[in-house]
Amino acid sequence: MVGVSSLQVGPAAAQSSLVKLASTRPAASSATVGGSTSVPYGWLDFCHRRPKECKVPALPAASVKLTAQNMSILKRVNQKANRSIKPVSNYDHWGTMMDHWDYPVDGKGDCKIYALYKRKLLQEAGFPRQALLMTVVRDLHNEGHTILTVKTDKGDLVLDNMVDEIRPWNATGYYFLKRQSQQNPNTWVSINQRGGTAKRLTPSS
Repeated sequence: MVGVSSLQVGPAAAQSSLVKLASTRPAASSATVGGSTSVPYGWLDFCHRRPKECKVPALPAASVKLTAQNMSILKRVNQKANRSIKPVSNYDHWGTMMDHWDYPVDGKGDCKIYALYKRKLLQEAGFPRQALLMTVVRDLHNEGHTILTVKTDKGDLVLDNMVDEIRPWNATGYYFLKRQSQQNPNTWVSINQRGGTAKRLTPSS
């Protein structure tokens, strides 16, 4: 597995349809979470196939200090995953309509594969597991989508395979349904909040 320190970002991919962050300094905001809710089938199946990934102790909640260095790592990891994984639907990839969560073992995958890979890379870079939360949302087309939420001292940030920029959760326009608990990745908590509106930048010349 490639360590974050050695990540190389390739040539800029075409981003005509990508939503971009309106400011490089995200506003401090955190989604309010509710009580425990159902665990996605894909996570349960992932844990069954990769038990070492899930048989972990509960830990106190933690967040990432959003230094310039840490923000740079977040950007590199997001872009690395977005550019190294070939997008393919769950059905075309695995031949099933049942959600299949995994790492990009063959270089292909859908949103869950991107998010899990980013979570893995960030843990390897020393980010606390409790700050790296798999999150289920409905996207701008009201379709199911999975992203990675990173808890920071400046609010909740989102790493998204459809967007190369790191955005605050409330600049996505997504409807947030649920995510992993900070203390225990095998416990999921409800959110049920709209993440503001998608922020766009006019492309620079």
